Parts: sequence; C-alpha cells; structure tokens
Amino acid sequence: MEIWINPACSKCRSAVGLLDAEGAEYTVRRYLEDVPSEDEIREVLERLGLEPWDITRTQEAAAKELGLKEWARDESSRDRWITALAEHPKLIQRPIITADDGSAVVARSEDAVRDALARK
Repeated sequence: MEIWINPACSKCRSAVGLLDAEGAEYTVRRYLEDVPSEDEIREVLERLGLEPWDITRTQEAAAKELGLKEWARDESSRDRWITALAEHPKLIQRPIITADDGSAVVARSEDAVRDALARK
C-alpha cells in the first residue's frame, strides 16, 4: 500500500495517523517532491475508476491561472488534464491510497481510509 501525501495537509496527516493506529504496512510518497509522471497518474486514475478532473483541486491558484474550470471534461481533453496534474502536482487531490488489491481510494475521510485498509 502506498499513500500520496502533502505533509502540510490535515487530511493527509489524519490518514497516516489512522494507518499507523491500525498497524498498516505502507510507503509514503510526498507527491509534491516525488512528482508522479503522466503514466503514473493514468495508472492511479484507472485504479480509482475516476477521470483526471475528478481528482483535480480546482480552487488552487494554479487551477485558476490555467482556467481549469473552463476546460472540457471529455475524452478528447483527458490528456490535457493529466499533463496539468503532472506539471502542477499541487492540483492533485490528496491523500490517495493505492491498495494492495490493485485499487485506489481518495482517502479524505476516515471511512475511505478504512475502505483502503479492508482491501487485501
């Protein structure tokens, strides 16, 4: 199991705390420092069953500068969104846990973290 975090994020700290409390084995990826490639983002999206716009933090300054709210949300625009996430990792929703069963969850709630823990 791997968790993508920003240590400054309270939701990330809560998720890590819950993983620790449950004795989970996991690795931490500080995705602002160890930026995921476009291929890694595609893989995580597939595991999540989501589209790139579903995991984009549209209130971030970079999102506003790029005008993301105006971007099309369709298959022809998918690569453009993925490129933006790779070039501006702060736009990626967090934390994301990739579970051992090949799935992933956006772990912004205790229930979502527990869901990831239950996936074997």
